[in-house]
Amino acid sequence: GLLSRLQILGPTIRTLSSSKAFSQNIPSSLWTLGRLNHVAIAVPDLEKARSLYKDVLGAQVSETVALPEHGVYTVFVELGNTKLELLHPLGEKSPIASFLQKNKTGGMHHICIEVDDIKAAMTELKEKKIRILSEEPKIGAHGKPVIFLHPKDCHGVLVELEQA
Repeated sequence: GLLSRLQILGPTIRTLSSSKAFSQNIPSSLWTLGRLNHVAIAVPDLEKARSLYKDVLGAQVSETVALPEHGVYTVFVELGNTKLELLHPLGEKSPIASFLQKNKTGGMHHICIEVDDIKAAMTELKEKKIRILSEEPKIGAHGKPVIFLHPKDCHGVLVELEQA
């Protein structure tokens, strides 16, 4: 019955979970990937989106902040384990403006993951032929250095790395 099948599977599952074969193929690195910092969502109407999260869903929502160097207005929605970043275009050359031209109702723009050493990450990622969208890190919405990795090198996802 079910119990005998579970008893047979039990040792197999323990053997796989305690196996070191998985970690042996991971090269040691001078930097490590950290926690998910935020998921960014491009929105055509920032105040309407801000109101949804604050007034309808009851989330803690930041004030709107302009980031001219990145061509965006940002609003952060605090969640228990991460944040959402609401993005709206600032200026005609904003990357969010072009994103919204293709996606009229908005949508997920990028994910942001923390790293403990952004310069070491850049060096190693370049060696591994992962394209970085700027020569040097820029200061991001949290006042920390950030870089973006080309979505074609990250399975269709724009990935932001932020110095932890």
